[in-house]
Amino acid sequence: MTENARNSSSAPDPEASTRRYYETGDVDAFYDIVWGGEDIHIGVYAHAQEAIAKASHRTVQHAGDRVADLLGPDTTALDLGSGYGGSARALAERFGCPVVALDLSEEHNRRNRATNARRGLDHLIEVTTGSLTSLPYEAKCFDVVWSLEVLCHVTDRAGALGEAVRVLKPGGALVFSDIMAAEQAPAATLRPALSRLGVDSLATPSSYLQCLAGLGLKADFEDLTVHLTTHYARLDEEVRRRAAELRSIISPAYVDELLANLPLWTDITRRGLLRWGLFHARRTAVTD
Repeated sequence: MTENARNSSSAPDPEASTRRYYETGDVDAFYDIVWGGEDIHIGVYAHAQEAIAKASHRTVQHAGDRVADLLGPDTTALDLGSGYGGSARALAERFGCPVVALDLSEEHNRRNRATNARRGLDHLIEVTTGSLTSLPYEAKCFDVVWSLEVLCHVTDRAGALGEAVRVLKPGGALVFSDIMAAEQAPAATLRPALSRLGVDSLATPSSYLQCLAGLGLKADFEDLTVHLTTHYARLDEEVRRRAAELRSIISPAYVDELLANLPLWTDITRRGLLRWGLFHARRTAVTD
């Protein structure tokens, strides 16, 4: 997952802050132990007590269903903010397609490459370090551009979406999920929960749809917010249940931070202040 800190004239470079956050041992261990270490996404839950890792992988499967008609051995997908590489491996295994996995963190990318090699997928997956707002690819070269819960952490979301559309082939699809604010949610109410990740504000579903329309794409939004509420409740439950185990592996201060912050997320989701869901848009088959 790629994450940008708040951006101001006095703040450090947001991409550098992102790398520092995600390349700490505490954060890695938390994602490994509690989230499963493969698909670091909000889950689509079959029931309220389902394993977080299983629900997270279902999100990848569900997003894949939306673009299944476009992917195969002769097509190429781009995973933006690929994190540990779970999505890229799932796409390569399911469709046999080459996947380019781009992430800001070289530490994540080293882990991604090693896992791909162990799983025999390194011939299908190219892992590269880069920024979502300046993609190192020519225009119109990917059949599918994919991103799960990454744009919420990017300062220039419109710029990132513009880059995603630029590299999308005519007839290709953009599919992404994100954590968003409800349309009328006060930013000040959300900020305490967002502070742990260095995120100052969130987009809304309508702002993304408007941005995509401005880029010439007609998009649909599948609202999956009910699963967001379940997901943060499950994270909070797991951290509390396994707090002693976590303190033996990661710093007690980070565990304390999780114990203080996750209830804030659980609260704002239950109050209906957040939205989560999947956007799907296709570029017209004929372009100028």
